[in-house]
Amino acid sequence: MINTDALDNLLARYQEVLAEMSTPEVAGDPGQLAKLGRELSSLEPAVKAAGRWKDLKEEADGLKEMAASEEGELAEMARVELEEVRERLAAAAKDLEEELVPKDPEDARDAIVEIRAGTGGDEAALFAGDLFELYQKYAAGKGWKIEVMDTSEGTAGGFREITFALKGKDVFGRMKYESGVHRVQRVPQTESQGRIHTSAATVAVLPEAEEVDVEIRAQDVRVDVYRSSGPGGQSVNTTDSAVRLTHEPTGLVVSIQDEKSQIKNKEKAFRVLRSRLYQLELDRVHNERAAARKEMVGSGDRSGKIRTYNWPQGRVTDHRLEGDDKNHALQGVLDGDLDAIVKALALADREARMEEAANG
Repeated sequence: MINTDALDNLLARYQEVLAEMSTPEVAGDPGQLAKLGRELSSLEPAVKAAGRWKDLKEEADGLKEMAASEEGELAEMARVELEEVRERLAAAAKDLEEELVPKDPEDARDAIVEIRAGTGGDEAALFAGDLFELYQKYAAGKGWKIEVMDTSEGTAGGFREITFALKGKDVFGRMKYESGVHRVQRVPQTESQGRIHTSAATVAVLPEAEEVDVEIRAQDVRVDVYRSSGPGGQSVNTTDSAVRLTHEPTGLVVSIQDEKSQIKNKEKAFRVLRSRLYQLELDRVHNERAAARKEMVGSGDRSGKIRTYNWPQGRVTDHRLEGDDKNHALQGVLDGDLDAIVKALALADREARMEEAANG
């Protein structure tokens, strides 16, 4: 059953956004223009689905009238064609119902991804490196641009921490399901007894915020500069190019040292800080809503174990999924084939949103 009120509101909002984007005020404000552009992109699939549904409904109404008013062969032809159009109309109605489900408005944003080695020492750092390579391959397959913002290399390879930005179509909408604890089970290269070790890395995926989204007051941020260091802490630069930002009201700390330029490191640090502050606000709103309803898949709980990569068995298990969607071939995932997992998680997310919308 099509929610006509929701459809009317969506179509009206689409026209409002189009009108706003054509005004001189918005045209001269890149931040607001980008924000409205994202909203327009998120509304377009539903607008197109509504157009298909309306066209088929009009066609079905016309054929129904013809079948009732005509006689003989013409009436029979109209009835046969009506059955076929009704099938297409039912499919179009289902598509439209799904498009009318409230979407995460952040899905169209770019993303900042932070990977941190957890328990497991050198092996955890190596696994963090494996995850970064996985996301590099996934991004390449999607045509996304990747920008490494900061790295802290492990002593035996991989990364203790790595922060990077992803830019492209629906980046956050696809990557948000990666937030959480990723666990690996394998035999480390240094293990002479062949024993399987368990290590972990934490992934945080943040929607990249823009200046129009978050106001950061200069008096709220302490800026410290220092010399950048490589693995083991040795200095790799003779100037104070590394930057550490401390946001006093929240206690958030961001350190960036990858660039040789202090100015560039400061710019990157503010991008990360802005996105973390934006995520804090999203989490606050989400937690308020979650208190009154069942938790949805894809909430981005960074403390929860979401996936296990089992090397000996060549299997990846996503603990949020069930049945055939739960287990996947390890090598395929390592090669950047995340689509099956993302699709299953997105479907579960959509079903939860549909249930939420139906229950008001």
